[in-house]
Amino acid sequence: MKKKLLALVVALTTLAFSAVLLAGCSGGSEQAADSGNGADAQGDTFTLGFDQGYPPYGYVGDDGEFTGFDLELAKAVCEKNGWELKLEAIDWDAKDALIDSGSIDCIWNGFTMEGREDNYTFSDPYMMNEQVVVVKADSGIAALDGLADKIVMTQVDSAALDVLEGDQADLASTFKELQTIDTYNSAFMQLESGMVDAVACDLSIAAYQMAAKPDAYVQLDPLSTENYAVGFKKGNTEMAQKVTDALKQLDDEGFVKELCDKYADQGITYDNWVL
Repeated sequence: MKKKLLALVVALTTLAFSAVLLAGCSGGSEQAADSGNGADAQGDTFTLGFDQGYPPYGYVGDDGEFTGFDLELAKAVCEKNGWELKLEAIDWDAKDALIDSGSIDCIWNGFTMEGREDNYTFSDPYMMNEQVVVVKADSGIAALDGLADKIVMTQVDSAALDVLEGDQADLASTFKELQTIDTYNSAFMQLESGMVDAVACDLSIAAYQMAAKPDAYVQLDPLSTENYAVGFKKGNTEMAQKVTDALKQLDDEGFVKELCDKYADQGITYDNWVL
């Protein structure tokens, strides 16, 4: 009788222990499923990484708050998808590490997609862009070949730098020096002070600076033509598609045209919208 009772106790204990193990495994599976990458459900936070010194796409406004064409566009996209927008000003040179670690969901800040397709999953392109060179109006430089023996500056890890080290490497080899700096605002301060002879930058940056000081600068011929898109961690196709779909809806509703008109005095034009 004692042997039968002992066997029964052992059996019940084993069953109880197995149930605990199964519950633990089930809970772990649910946690793993909930820890997916990014905002892919109603109510999730959409963390947007951007360069706060990149007007007119993302910058600090006169009221001290973050603003810009892309940031307002992102806010409207988040409202479409039921996401809470979180703006994260980042060190542009650290953007790859931040998106790979999951600290941010995307890079959305006048972000050139050409040449970066192997490193990111992109939304569809939404805005045409060019890489251009800006010089002072009284510099006497009228064409790209006039940059020979001149000091040219651009932003670190920028599309302009990629072009000058790639397709336009022969042109860059004629420069006295190609320098990089942390932000384009700082680059234009260097240009204005005479510390450098030219700034290579995005068309939108050039348009913004020239709109602010129309008599101070002139723009030379383009170095390249490209497109802006929203960059996500490689493989995050679901979120990229949701952003693309929302952008198309906003364009159909006329919101994009209104937003372009709002930023027209800062160099944005609906003519460059490509989505």
